[in-house]
Amino acid sequence: MKRSISAAVALVAVAVPLAACSSGGGDAASTELTSGPITIWYSTNEQEIAWGKAVVEAWNAEHPDEQVTAEAIPAGKSSEDAISAAITAGNTACLVYNTAPAAVPSFQKQGGLVNISKTFDDGESFITERSGDAADGFRSPDGDLYQVPWKANPFMLYYNKTAFAAAGLDAEAPKLSTYDDVLAAAKAIKDAGAADYALYPPASGDYTNALFDFYPFYLANSDGTQLVADGAATFTSEAGMQTLEFWKTLYADGYSSAEAYSGDAWAGPFADGVAAMGIAGPWGAAQFDGKVEYGVVPLPTADGKTLEETYTFGDSKNVGLYTSCQNKQTAWDFAKFSMDADNDLALLETTGQFPIRTDLTEVAGDYLAANPLLATFAQAVPLTVDVPNIANATEIWQTFRDTWGAAVQSGQGDLAEQMKSAADKIDSLAAQG
Repeated sequence: MKRSISAAVALVAVAVPLAACSSGGGDAASTELTSGPITIWYSTNEQEIAWGKAVVEAWNAEHPDEQVTAEAIPAGKSSEDAISAAITAGNTACLVYNTAPAAVPSFQKQGGLVNISKTFDDGESFITERSGDAADGFRSPDGDLYQVPWKANPFMLYYNKTAFAAAGLDAEAPKLSTYDDVLAAAKAIKDAGAADYALYPPASGDYTNALFDFYPFYLANSDGTQLVADGAATFTSEAGMQTLEFWKTLYADGYSSAEAYSGDAWAGPFADGVAAMGIAGPWGAAQFDGKVEYGVVPLPTADGKTLEETYTFGDSKNVGLYTSCQNKQTAWDFAKFSMDADNDLALLETTGQFPIRTDLTEVAGDYLAANPLLATFAQAVPLTVDVPNIANATEIWQTFRDTWGAAVQSGQGDLAEQMKSAADKIDSLAAQG
């Protein structure tokens, strides 16, 4: 099942234990919608705070009776924990500009999220006109939208030009489109001693780390097929097994390390020159600038694909409108204002993150032309995919990661048999929703 989601689960996004499927959430179709002051929450990211303050200031200047107060999400173990606690207490902000798609089923079950599709006459039309088919990837099992698609960070493959040149590889137009290409480059890098490893994603058994190795590569190789689709695991397909065999070879031949990195597990190996390639979104540039001379290419696949046809992981965050909000009409009007063309362009310029809109190149054409790296990532936005909106997500991803550690990283036992066993367990978990 293909999910054209421009979406981004940050690491903590999947960390919320997701409850069983539910029809919870604020339908509110018959509830009177009122206008007046509201509060919104944004993340603690410095650039996002700057963007949020500017948008709120512009709104408040034109809406004296519908003033918006902006605050950072309350401190907690994670943003998701803080939001969940606020739902329970009934004091969530009207809008949260840091709602993780993977947490939506849990928030919906708590009755914390407004059903955008049913509550506002233009709820569906605004979202689909702005985000196109990407919106479908964020729908809950009942087919409705309880989140507004907002921003995406498509993953691509970074490579170290200096290391590639030292290994006798083309540093400006490297051959990296297929799994065999990457394995050949990895061998050349190892033989030349150009870097300790070819790829060094986070190695620990934390289930969120599947988003930094297997999952982006699998999405690319399977044309956007999620880990679980239509209630069943998909990774034992031909495309899934190709990706699993590729990663197993990387570990077996010493091109990747299963040992936890001593520094930053996500950016460190590539930024420090320990790995010749790295997997990251556009945010990676800030981590690598001044440390590595790098280039960016689409994620490899078994047979090779162009950038325009390569699906990838979206690493998105969306906007939730919460049921404790007293003035839901103002909240919805502000949400739409914050995602108009001007504010979406400002989001890209201020944060380097991509608004999920179909006309991105038209809205941000001049800016992207002056920023070729971001222009490359922009081409990937329409093909970004996120984690499936399913019950028992934490247990499902952990089951996959545990099997990955044994069968792929350690190379123990028969790969196909172990993955089939994991798929059966995941099917059972998915069926409990």
